Amino acid sequence: MAEKIKLYGFNNLTKTLSFNIYDVCYAKTEREKNEYVAYIDEQYNAERLTNILCDVTDMIGAHVLNISKQNYDPQGASVTILISEMPMPAETLDPSCNSGLEILSKRETVCGHLDKSHLTVHTYPEFHPNQAISTFRVDIDVSTCGKISPLNALDYLIGSFDSDIITIDYRVRGFTREMDGRKCYLDHKIASIQDFIDSRTLQEYDAQDINVYQSNIFHTKMLIKELHLQNYLFNNDVLEFTPKERLEITNRLRREMIEIYTGMNVYE
Repeated sequence: MAEKIKLYGFNNLTKTLSFNIYDVCYAKTEREKNEYVAYIDEQYNAERLTNILCDVTDMIGAHVLNISKQNYDPQGASVTILISEMPMPAETLDPSCNSGLEILSKRETVCGHLDKSHLTVHTYPEFHPNQAISTFRVDIDVSTCGKISPLNALDYLIGSFDSDIITIDYRVRGFTREMDGRKCYLDHKIASIQDFIDSRTLQEYDAQDINVYQSNIFHTKMLIKELHLQNYLFNNDVLEFTPKERLEITNRLRREMIEIYTGMNVYE
């Protein structure tokens, strides 16, 4: 095991993880679309998102200072959590912290406030206007300073959502100083974000890296390999469709996924 770098004063490096997932679904009628949104709002409401972020806080070894969350009308939620690297004595906390906890269950957005660090999550349900395709996007940002790293929570985050497309950005900014005054721009080894994802998870996805090592910027995007149609039909059974319809629906779903994955309207 490599010897830890001895630093002069506080570790000033800022490590930011941006984690985005897309879940794609086939919902043909207006009623099915509305029911899908209602289902998403129930499954990923502010209370559940808060629990996920609190779990992430534990996993990276941080401590919650404050929580803010909100459910939106007609749909969506967000949460923000402020965290600290070390536990904070109760008498040092601002008395206004967590003052909105009693209404957290009514909000779709959550924000967490940490000492020098924070976590946020936002949800975005969306419909295709004429292809009967619905998508659900979750954006999670974890920004930390000091020794703690958000990369430790990646597997948990991936497993917390139905993820057809995943995009992950990780950046280390700033510098801290070693004992002799030499600047340190990265305090841990990383060649790829994929190194921090369980190999069994990676087997389920096609993954691609775009990294800028000179700037400590790392990007990975992942696309689910196998598409089992029944998993994408909302309130329908695959046997209700003819073989031709199944193929057409499968192609629509795959097209949507590929366009999101590549960031291009490739079939126009």
